[in-house]
Amino acid sequence: MSCANFTATALHADPHAHQGCGHACADNKIDLSFVDRTISEIGRGPESVIAILQAIQEHYRYLPDEAMRRVCELTQITPAAIQGVSTFYGQFRHSPVGTHLLRVCHGTACHVKGADLIEDAILRELKIAPGQDTDAQRKFTVQKVACLGCCTLAPVVQVGEVTYGHLAPSGVAQMLRDYEELAAHRAARPPAQSHSHAAPSANGCAEIRVGLGSCCVAKGSGDVRDALTAAVARTRAKVAIKRVGCVGICHQTPMVEVVVPGKAPALYAKVTADDADSIVARHFPAPSWWRRASRVCGNAISRIFEGPPDEAIERHAIDVRDPPVDAFLGRQVHIATELCGSIDPLDINEYLRHDGLSALRKCLDGIAPEKIIEQIRESGLRGRGGAGFLSGVKWAAVRAAKGDLKYVICNGDEGDPGAFMDRMILESFPYRVIEGMAIAARATGASEGIFYIRAEYPLAVKRIGEALTRCSMLGLLGDNIMGRGFKLNMRIVQGAGAFVCGEETALMASVEGRRGMPRLRPPFPAESGLWGKPTLINNVETLALVPWIMRNGAAAFAKHGTPDSRGTKVFALAGKVARGGLIEVPMGITLREIVEEIGGGIADGKRFKAVQVGGPSGGCVPASLAETKVDYQALAAVGAIMGSGGMVVMDECDCMVDIARYFLQFTQTESCGRCTFCRIGTRRMRDILERLCAGQGKKGDLEELEHLAKVVNQGSLCGLGKTAPNPVLTTLKYFRDEYEAHLQKKCPAGKCKALIGYYVTDACIGCTICSQQCPVNAIPMTPYQKHDIDLNKCTRCDTCKQVCPEHAIVVN
Repeated sequence: MSCANFTATALHADPHAHQGCGHACADNKIDLSFVDRTISEIGRGPESVIAILQAIQEHYRYLPDEAMRRVCELTQITPAAIQGVSTFYGQFRHSPVGTHLLRVCHGTACHVKGADLIEDAILRELKIAPGQDTDAQRKFTVQKVACLGCCTLAPVVQVGEVTYGHLAPSGVAQMLRDYEELAAHRAARPPAQSHSHAAPSANGCAEIRVGLGSCCVAKGSGDVRDALTAAVARTRAKVAIKRVGCVGICHQTPMVEVVVPGKAPALYAKVTADDADSIVARHFPAPSWWRRASRVCGNAISRIFEGPPDEAIERHAIDVRDPPVDAFLGRQVHIATELCGSIDPLDINEYLRHDGLSALRKCLDGIAPEKIIEQIRESGLRGRGGAGFLSGVKWAAVRAAKGDLKYVICNGDEGDPGAFMDRMILESFPYRVIEGMAIAARATGASEGIFYIRAEYPLAVKRIGEALTRCSMLGLLGDNIMGRGFKLNMRIVQGAGAFVCGEETALMASVEGRRGMPRLRPPFPAESGLWGKPTLINNVETLALVPWIMRNGAAAFAKHGTPDSRGTKVFALAGKVARGGLIEVPMGITLREIVEEIGGGIADGKRFKAVQVGGPSGGCVPASLAETKVDYQALAAVGAIMGSGGMVVMDECDCMVDIARYFLQFTQTESCGRCTFCRIGTRRMRDILERLCAGQGKKGDLEELEHLAKVVNQGSLCGLGKTAPNPVLTTLKYFRDEYEAHLQKKCPAGKCKALIGYYVTDACIGCTICSQQCPVNAIPMTPYQKHDIDLNKCTRCDTCKQVCPEHAIVVN
């Protein structure tokens, strides 16, 4: 029997056939000692299957058959469990990959900014044949991913651990060359010693703050931090280089803030490593002995220690009073994101100096659990994960449930494409979420806490892990928290790439090591949840709000927002908006205020068309309804939902039929398959939308879409299926004319490839740039003459339109 044919049936027939073989049948031996060590560290029970598979894949880069057999030999995990779990979760790979894994993000923001064109360009450049994912040299394996959580950098590609943002098809070749050079450079140099990126707390001294969230790092803030550290070391300036979390102004990253006691802070945007010397020299002039040395040794030292002229960094300096910045920040109210951009995420002492853990101490010392729940109930806090259920009611149900063992789970499985709120909060405020979770545990009687975090968020996993370790060392977690006799232990479980696991019962199935299949309710998790025990599940943002409420009172929180939607909401503002970023606004603000005032309207002067709210479960709200308030009732009235907080803005170039198809493709792919209505119904809806976008629509398609949407909504078991029709229903309702145009084989937005063509106008000057850049040679080289495009060869990659200096290429 071939090792390459690992199946549950084969292993049941002879479970010991390859015991101890330790090799692959493809003549490439693998060392199975890693599998043995992993099992001894993680465990042998069935619940350990996902964690074991994740560790094996990280080590071997896929799941070798021999490793899977060894797992079955040494654990209680059956072949059927491995087969079921490894084929359910999108993270797992069953065949070897190239040297470099290249992941193309197809989240909503990336989709509307041309992710499909980027992927096509990558496949062409690497000469990967249709149906394949790896190039002939096995250098690169291309993988399509739902969302990387860097929506403000769209479109995004991640190669290895390096993220490239704001890509264009014409820049793909350069990106690949740059990465290969970087990989070769890394391979040639000795491995760097691991070190903490946290600077010593300045505690009243001068600070240079550098945002080091995922989006910031992707834009080069790590290099900026290193350059600033070197510049300070050279000048011996008395200033601390301080890591901070997300600043929120993502469209301006990398950002640097210089804080000197007694002076107004100075803020710099879009900083590069080359600016470090100039920034340090501007705020911390070289001492007199360096100036004397420069006169002795010449201009070289002067350039190094005094930096280039101020004009070199003037373009980076911004003032919080400037209209764009003031508009972005002025409407916000920071509660979940309190102190954003000013504290080190992992400095526990700094967290304590800003009233950190004071709410938990208060709850342990003088407030009965029932009173804590009453405070949460009076605040009007609703779950920020999507459905908006009243948190106080949920907490009370868990408190009332009988059982010696109860669990509290932080749902950090932020699977919505176009959303990155939870990632930012976990990365930037880990102690705040831990504190909120501890208060929830105290109120409900839970003694075990679990962080369920997307594996696609490695920095969030790392920072929560480090924060939990530090809390345990300081007695802030464990058997006797703060010496008050309160017991609570916390650990991390990583998701494995299934959007449906954002649903509570599917999430618990995943934690238990099973396929993430939602189950019928009742019983609700509050009564019978994880391992059959009472379980409280709240999302990241909900828990991050709890300490503020307990410190400032329910009334202080309730004064923000509307009577039925109190407090603030964090949104990921992305798409075609001019000023994308992470914002926190009071409930009741309008969509227009968010898009036009905070977001600065549509980039490039185009027309605002719609905003998609609530992710795949949400709806597309047209610009004509932009006065809609952002609260649970108002959004539901127009066919959308609050969701977890994704907000993707679209302009006149976005096709709403294509957007509906995109979301149906996502939900149909992510359906767990249990419900016939969801599994088959979403596929039928997707097929109709595919036909419409291909110019093959027929009479009755729109009516059939509406009928199927109603059936899927009514017959599906969980929220994924029930809300999957929302994007289709809202686009049909508000943009029906676009659907009817597609029936006539026309795409008014010029988006659907099968329905458009690229043409050259008389503005062409014959410069041949388009011909030189065309990847498929569809434009003949005719210097100084009007060019022509061969539509039979043209792949509609949009490269010619992007590179034309005269804007002489149109789409119709």
